[in-house]
Order: sequence, then C-alpha cells, then structure tokens
Amino acid sequence: MTPAEPGDAITPQATIGLPVTVSITRLVEPDRIPEVTRWVQSGVNLANRYPGFLGSGWVRSHATSREWHMLYRFADHTTLATWENSDDRLRWLDEGRDLVVESRVEKRTGIEGWFDVPRDAPSDSAPPRWKQAVSIWLGFFPVNLVFTLLVTTFVPFWPTFPTVPKVLLTTLVLTPVMTFWVLPFVTRLIRPWLLAPRR
Repeated sequence: MTPAEPGDAITPQATIGLPVTVSITRLVEPDRIPEVTRWVQSGVNLANRYPGFLGSGWVRSHATSREWHMLYRFADHTTLATWENSDDRLRWLDEGRDLVVESRVEKRTGIEGWFDVPRDAPSDSAPPRWKQAVSIWLGFFPVNLVFTLLVTTFVPFWPTFPTVPKVLLTTLVLTPVMTFWVLPFVTRLIRPWLLAPRR
C-alpha cells in the first residue's frame, strides 16, 4: 500500500523481527480519484517487488468521501526500511505529490495491526469483533489440534502431566506461533471477507 511521505507524522511502534503494518490516511480530491487509484496501484506493484512485502489494501467510508484509509505490511522493520529508503519509492512519491492533499501515518506491530484502523477512521471501518474472533479461531483450532496430536503421540506422560504446567507449556508454545505466523497468514487469506462492507 502507499508508504509514508517525508515529513509524515509517524507513531514508531515497529519492532525488529515483527511484522509491521503501516496505516495511512490521505485526503483525495474527488475529481482526481481515477489518477490516485492508478498511482496507488503503481506503488503496490513496486512494493511487491521487495522482499518481505505481505500485502495491502485501502478503503473509503462512502463513495464520495475524500478520506482514504490505506494499509500495507512488511515482514519486519528491516524489510520495511529497505522499501521506504528505496529510490523506487522516492520516485513514486514524487509522481504522486500533487495528487493528495495531506496524509497521516501510523506503524503498528503484531495482531492489532491487522484489525485496528486509524484513530480518525469511521468506526465501522474495522472488522466487527465477531469476525476478528472467527479469524483467531480459524488459526488457533488447527494449530492447537496439531500441537495436541504431536505431544500426545511423542510425549507418553503428557496425558497425566499436571494441568497447570500443561496449559503453561501449551500457551508458551502456541502464542508466538499464532502471533508471528498463523494469524498474519489467516488474515491475509480472508481479508476480503474481513473488510467486506457491513449490510
């Protein structure tokens, strides 16, 4: 998605080793929407050539809204920095400098980066909580099932292991697996459904 411009206000929440989600709010003149759409897509195409690019999207609150909420993600802060400091991106930003009025940028890591929207976005822009819950369950069920089958097969004493240590070990293993690998994959897979307009 469309990266930050020099001078944008940035909330530095990116952490090395974690996926980084960049959310951008831009004001677009209604008569320039076709030009901006082409410009945005050209930026996505460029970013897609860079290692670590995980996807992007954008949404408006209604058909005549000037405010665009844009989102893109990289695998970690290092790959994001490579893209943000690239000559390709700088040339692309220069091409679109007259197409948008202003912008605001936030960077977030971890699970919340996929579900949260910018602070000034419409309240219905984020997926409803039941969809967020379904997304987490879609990832957690198969991971927990595989983990349970593995430990019961290869750790003979696991069924008789005390409950508290058993739950502690399970959550210690599965929480990072869910946060860093499974949930980002699931949300990418079902993003059209997550962001589908509410009826």
